[in-house]
Amino acid sequence: MVSGGMYEKIDSAAIARRDSIRVTKLADSLKMLPKDSLVVVPDSIRMALPDTLRARIFADSIIGDKRDSIAKAERLRRRAEKRDGKGPFISDSMSLRRVTMCSAVMPGFGQIYNKQYWKLPILYSTLGASIGMWAYEQSKYKPLKQQFELMTDQSMKRTEEMNALQREMIKHNTLKQTFMFTTIASYIYFLGDAAVKYATNEVSSVNKATTLATICPGAGQIYNKSYWRVPIVIGGFASTIYCIDWNNRGYQRFKKAYRLRYDYDEHPELYPNGSQDEFGGRYASSFLKNLRNSYRRNRDLCILLTAGLYILQIVDAHVDAHLRDYDISDDLSVEVSPMLNYSYHPGLGNNAAMGMNVTFRF
Repeated sequence: MVSGGMYEKIDSAAIARRDSIRVTKLADSLKMLPKDSLVVVPDSIRMALPDTLRARIFADSIIGDKRDSIAKAERLRRRAEKRDGKGPFISDSMSLRRVTMCSAVMPGFGQIYNKQYWKLPILYSTLGASIGMWAYEQSKYKPLKQQFELMTDQSMKRTEEMNALQREMIKHNTLKQTFMFTTIASYIYFLGDAAVKYATNEVSSVNKATTLATICPGAGQIYNKSYWRVPIVIGGFASTIYCIDWNNRGYQRFKKAYRLRYDYDEHPELYPNGSQDEFGGRYASSFLKNLRNSYRRNRDLCILLTAGLYILQIVDAHVDAHLRDYDISDDLSVEVSPMLNYSYHPGLGNNAAMGMNVTFRF
């Protein structure tokens, strides 16, 4: 130690006695404090404590700046409590994103987390009944479809038996798709309900609007009260999904016609009555192939457009929620204030810098 230009002798024994007294006092204080109390001490004192008390100490050299030490130590303590508690996924204070993810994997989790248990019978009865009826109609539709495909593989010429079989197949397929839509709609509704009713932690309107738009197209626009955009989103999805189905049906139709026509061109001796495709051999196989490829290309393009529309409506809900809180006032001002700053340089000491702060608000 240097004082007044003179060297001062260091009394190691006195320092040791002082530190011993400090450690003893700190240990006695820790025994009286609650276990969840936050204590920050130097490393030298911390390492001298018994192991049972040392675990409750956060060293100041690890935490760093004094202003941030308490906040960081509190985060470390909460993280330790989570490890000792209910695990990384399930806790008493989950984020909206995590609750939504768990609800997507385990339907009804969001209602349980929000303590709305009365909704569970409605959810599971609706999903169970819809899935059960879908499975029943699927069991009726599948053998009819196999019989129809076997019949059309041999010939596409229309007969009364084929027409009756097709009508029965279309009836069961329509019911199957209806119950499938009911299942998906129920799943999405209760998933969105879990996000809307979430109130554990404070969630920004931007986060909630983006989450709802991800769950169901148009839900984010409804949450933002941009109702005029909802018909655009729903109409866009309805149009692209219809185009996907229409082009897929055309693709399957001309795929089978091309296969029958190509087989006739390769083995005409097997078909004494001519080509068995639905057009009766009026079109060449190359023409049918071009139509098949065209429908397939249009179907794939509509799938890409649907995916792009889905992402676009999420971005729209996110940006719209941001702009609702954006300051668009006419407050244009300039503020000038004095500024005094101190800086330390080794060998030079403290240096004072004076200047002016200019703030533009626009």
